Amino acid sequence: MADTAPQNLTVEELLKRISQEYESLSRQLKVIARHVEQHSDHLGLEGIQDVAAQCGVQPSAVVRFAKHFGYSGYTELQRIFRDGLSKQIAPNRNYQSRIRDVIESGAGGLSSAEIAHEFLGGSITGMQELRNSLDEAGFKQAVDLLAQTEVIWIAGSRRSFPVAVYLDYAFQHTDKRILLVNALGSMHEGQMRSVRPGDVMVAISFAPYAEETITVAQQAVQRGAKLIALTDSRMSPLAREADVSLIVQDNSTFGFRSLTSTMGLAQSLFIALAYRLELPYRPTTAVRTPTA
Repeated sequence: MADTAPQNLTVEELLKRISQEYESLSRQLKVIARHVEQHSDHLGLEGIQDVAAQCGVQPSAVVRFAKHFGYSGYTELQRIFRDGLSKQIAPNRNYQSRIRDVIESGAGGLSSAEIAHEFLGGSITGMQELRNSLDEAGFKQAVDLLAQTEVIWIAGSRRSFPVAVYLDYAFQHTDKRILLVNALGSMHEGQMRSVRPGDVMVAISFAPYAEETITVAQQAVQRGAKLIALTDSRMSPLAREADVSLIVQDNSTFGFRSLTSTMGLAQSLFIALAYRLELPYRPTTAVRTPTA
């Protein structure tokens, strides 16, 4: 527990400190820590009862969390987030509340088009949040690692697999050696025997984290590779292994998570790398129609 309240910390500095101490927290405090990180844009608007209910704990646990980091209570902790609250994010909270009310009320029904509008609206909001919260220093570090290595490994399973496949396709446009860990035949651990010091792995995983992705990422690090994590939390098991973590929160609508923000981040990573490497533009050769 801190001796004095860190009154002058910014939201980002506090989140980093929470991440550093995450492993030493109790189970309940870990749940609250994840909530604080994932809802940092709205925490200035949430009362202690709201936070406790969403975390499945008693309000006293939220107070213990605040005191662990040197604050007198939740109100003092919340002030850090309230000071940094962006009004641009408020519409997303209203959006989520509106959807929840519609589902819980059971009144009427949404048309297919309305469902599409709600899902796409959530995706747009997620992209705006990513743009506002992008860790520019971390993003540059990730591009540096990719530019400097000769071998790039890519790992992503289940929901993250489409993002991994896209990166495999995109990075093939460079002159680097690209290897996708596809876990075909459950031989993903065997693939790791080819990892060498100086290689870079890009691993993508979100809660609940794919065990196979965490395993190969850990093995790659043990073999001397650098790790770039695309994940949803500084407290994720993937982030704890990474040289650089790019945090992205995809929007969830009706319980289904979008891939829009994650795919946008992955595409941005490749485009920034292509610009760094000064890759020439090679348009796809058009199919020629035989002449008579």
